[in-house]
Amino acid sequence: MSHPSRRALPGVALSLALSAFALSTCLTSQASAAGKTISAVMHSDLRILDPVMTTAYIQRDFGYMVFDTLLATDENFKIQPQMADWKISDDKLTYTFTLRDGLKWHDGAAVTAEDCVASLKRWGKVDGMGQRLMENTAAIEAADPRTIVLKLKQPYGLVLESLGKPSSVVPFMMPKRLAETPPNQQIPEQIGSGPFKFVKAEFQPGVKAVFERNTDYVPRKEPPSWTSGGKVVKVDRVEWITMADAQTAANALQSGDIDFIENPPFELLSALEAHPDLKVETLNKFGFVTMGRMNFLLPPFDNVKVRRAALLAIHQKDVLDALVGDPKYYQVCGAVFVCGTPLASDVGVGDLTKGGNLAEAKKELAASGYDGTPIVIMAPGDVVTLKAQPVVVAQQLREAGFKVDLQATDWQTVVSRRTSQKPVSEGGWNMFFTNWAAADVMNPVVNYSIGGKGRNGGWFGWSEDARMEQIRDAFAHATSPEEQKKLAGEAQKELYDQVIYVPLGQYLAPSAWRKSLSGVLGGPATPIFWNIDKSE
Repeated sequence: MSHPSRRALPGVALSLALSAFALSTCLTSQASAAGKTISAVMHSDLRILDPVMTTAYIQRDFGYMVFDTLLATDENFKIQPQMADWKISDDKLTYTFTLRDGLKWHDGAAVTAEDCVASLKRWGKVDGMGQRLMENTAAIEAADPRTIVLKLKQPYGLVLESLGKPSSVVPFMMPKRLAETPPNQQIPEQIGSGPFKFVKAEFQPGVKAVFERNTDYVPRKEPPSWTSGGKVVKVDRVEWITMADAQTAANALQSGDIDFIENPPFELLSALEAHPDLKVETLNKFGFVTMGRMNFLLPPFDNVKVRRAALLAIHQKDVLDALVGDPKYYQVCGAVFVCGTPLASDVGVGDLTKGGNLAEAKKELAASGYDGTPIVIMAPGDVVTLKAQPVVVAQQLREAGFKVDLQATDWQTVVSRRTSQKPVSEGGWNMFFTNWAAADVMNPVVNYSIGGKGRNGGWFGWSEDARMEQIRDAFAHATSPEEQKKLAGEAQKELYDQVIYVPLGQYLAPSAWRKSLSGVLGGPATPIFWNIDKSE
């Protein structure tokens, strides 16, 4: 990209100033017309309006606005009732869930057990924990309009944890007519029973998404804790405003034209921290992991020898320096199940955290039979926490002898394109990068991207690995921490042996908001917009 000449800069500055003024005028007039309005810049634009169709976090965030869950997780990692409470039979084979009073869909219809059964079945086809739960389920039925009965084939200890997990593909409840939509197709309506209603008439992809307070929503009486407790909405409206340019968003936050930024750039944090009207805080204290995922269906990464050569060429520190910069916000870490947890391990990590091994990568690539097929890497430029990884890794792979086609795009295009199993010539791909909240990858069952189900039910990239699935199944039925630790080590060894994906380290991602907002909640699935109030 060429830089503007010095002669052109005054014009550019004037244009930016006029754009900022127009934005300010627009946002202010909208807010005053709508009552209390929170204007937020999220980590990504919203385009897919289905929280089950993809693992992208912007869809999960959308889900928590519009939909609700049967169970939820509190800040002590304890499962709590949300839409329903439960009883477990003495033989641990039957779970009975009873819907609480006052549950209505946004169109006014009552929430029924049949709706919830259909929702669980749809979710169970695509989510890793959901798939494992359904494999252990003999039947799930509506006994009456308020009662859901789940019967197991054998005792399974992760039933409640599966239904109450805070991320990433959350078992959100939706009307039966929507839940019967195939999970690879977007639901035709966005009708939930959650604390906000989606205002589809005002939805402008690439510009804004609008949510209004659901005045019929009956919150639980308990105080809010992570995704559990009372979801009390204290504002009239929430607008997710798309601002691809981070500096523009930071300027708008400082001037008061917006109220919240989910992921301000790390290089701007010091300026935001120094502003007297702003608060900067890490809402997800567990942080995130970042990773690279190869496509196992297409050459050259259908060859494990080529994948291993790529792994040898990649090293974390360069990626984290480019992504984050400040070491206080990142950690070099090869532990697949997150450093600092009981399942952390250095099994199989090799040179990934030690600067890579370029000489060995060149040697392995030469011996792999790699024929120079260009590697198509999707490189989203509109998400602060996903811009650096593809650029840095592309260069590391080139240095090892790979040919790389780095294709600039936006994140929602990546989210859509990564579902394609077609050849590169027909819109396919070879590699993409993503981030997971640490809570989503802390063990072999919850870690969806470690799975080996291949084309049918596997995560994008479609690794087919029967050994990995055996390990995950054994972990799901393990009864002691020692056995779980052993199995987690086996899973990590298998991941590195087969290069299921490339762990690229851990980082924290602070958010920033104006001090006129109060009640901003933390947790592993943030931001959430209930409990937030806004002073005038």
